[in-house]
This record gives sequence, structure tokens and C-alpha cells, in this order.
Amino acid sequence: MSQSSDSPSATHIIDCQVHAYERDHPGRLWAGTLAGPDEVTGDDMVAAMDAVGVDGALLVSPFSMYRFDPGYALEVHAKHPGRFGLIKPFDARAPDIDEQLADWARRPGVVGARIMMDRVESDDAGLDRMLAAARRQGLPVNVLCWGQLPRFAAMAARHPEVQLVVDHVGLMQPFKPPAPPEPFRDLAFVLALAQLPNVAIKISGACTLSHQPFPFDDIWGPLGQIFDAFGFGRCLWGTDWTRAVNLLTYEQGVAAFRVAGRLSESDRARLMGGSLTTLYGWAPGR
Repeated sequence: MSQSSDSPSATHIIDCQVHAYERDHPGRLWAGTLAGPDEVTGDDMVAAMDAVGVDGALLVSPFSMYRFDPGYALEVHAKHPGRFGLIKPFDARAPDIDEQLADWARRPGVVGARIMMDRVESDDAGLDRMLAAARRQGLPVNVLCWGQLPRFAAMAARHPEVQLVVDHVGLMQPFKPPAPPEPFRDLAFVLALAQLPNVAIKISGACTLSHQPFPFDDIWGPLGQIFDAFGFGRCLWGTDWTRAVNLLTYEQGVAAFRVAGRLSESDRARLMGGSLTTLYGWAPGR
């Protein structure tokens, strides 16, 4: 894993999950589609971050378009090495998962791996092999586990030495309006995960769960319960851009947490960058 040449600092504002992609073209065909514009390049993502004072982000190679191929994310990092840490999804069923993770961990900018639990249904043995391999490489593993929280909890308990990070508050999030009628229905399952010391949680895409306009006041009660359960040292703010593009602007996804009166300055600093730097060992460098 690579680290920024800058000293880690809680003063950095770091988005824990963004995506970038080229438009569909013969040189890099899409395997599917992701909510968002026809193209959001690395340059576009940097411009959006610069416009609102976000210093860096974890760039997650979008599974919907590129499956397990991180080629474009690697190109973006090469062009903007100080702005992005890299995460890519893996097929936990791959027989050479150990070698794949070892190769990924050696690449510049890499900070973690990702599992989509709904893609490995009923294959807990594959998940266990991947987490064992991640432990050997010292890689945090980000897990999309909405709808599968009890299964995730059992997996996390089997691998206490692996740093796991729950994607998107652990809750099903929409790709277009409206938010689900009961967006925090599974909140009790999320809160129970806080008992597992190797589990952190991304407060990513949380604004898309709101039934109210900016500044999305109705999400703060449930989020407050998550902050209390996990502590700000295990909570990481993020926008999940561009998946959230049909529900709010990037500026709103940032500003909602900057103006939140329920956060102290120290809590906001940890939530919006400090905890991420500690967990992933990475900070942006200009």
C-alpha cells in the first residue's frame, strides 16, 4: 500500500467513496451502467472536488461498468496521484484470489479491496479465502452488504484480524428518487455491528436516504445513533458520487455535513477525513 508523502492530517477533507469512468467506447466497453452522466472522468471528479474544497477521495473502480477491471482507476491515479487512494472489487470465488490481492497491494495508490456480498451468494468459503488473503496483505476490505447484514456480521466475527468497512451505512440506497419509505428499517442490524471492533462504517450516500431537501434534516437522528454506537473513529463520510447524482448535487453532499449543527469541529474533522487517514494509512498530497 502506498501513502501520501504528506503527513496524515485530520485537516484534510476526504471523500470515502467516489467513482470515475469514461464514456462507453470500443477501447473500454462497459459491462453495464451506473447511475450518472455518460462520462465522469478523473479530471471531472477532481474539478468537482476542487470546487467545494475536498482534498482527496477513495476512488472505487465501478463494478457496474468495469466489473473486476481497475484499468481506468489506475489511469486516473497515475494522472492525479496525490488526490486518490484506490479500491477495486474482487471476485471472492476466484481460485487465484491470493495472487490477485498480492498483485493489487503492490500497485501505487492502492489502499483497499472490495467485496459485493450479493455477488457471492451462498459462498462463504470464498469470502473466507478472500479475507484470509487480505489479512496476509494488510488490506482493509470494503463490503457492500446491504440486505445481508447478519451474514456480514458472522463473516466479520470469523475474521477479527481483518479491517472491514461497511459500504453506504449498511442500508439499501436508491439510484433515483424517492428514498425508500423506511430507509432506516434495518438500523438495529447496523448498530449491532459496532460490537465488532474490526468493523468501521462508511457514512457514504447517506443524504440519498432523506425524504427532505437539503440539508436533509431527517437523516440526523439515525446517523446520530450510528455515531454513538461506532464512535467517530470508525465512521467515514463520503458522497458515493456518481451513484447519488440523481438525488442531490456533489456540493450538497459535502455541505450537508459541513453545516450540520450536531457535529462538533473535532467530530467533523474525524468524520470527514481524520478517521479515513488512520484506517487506510493514506492522506492526499497536492
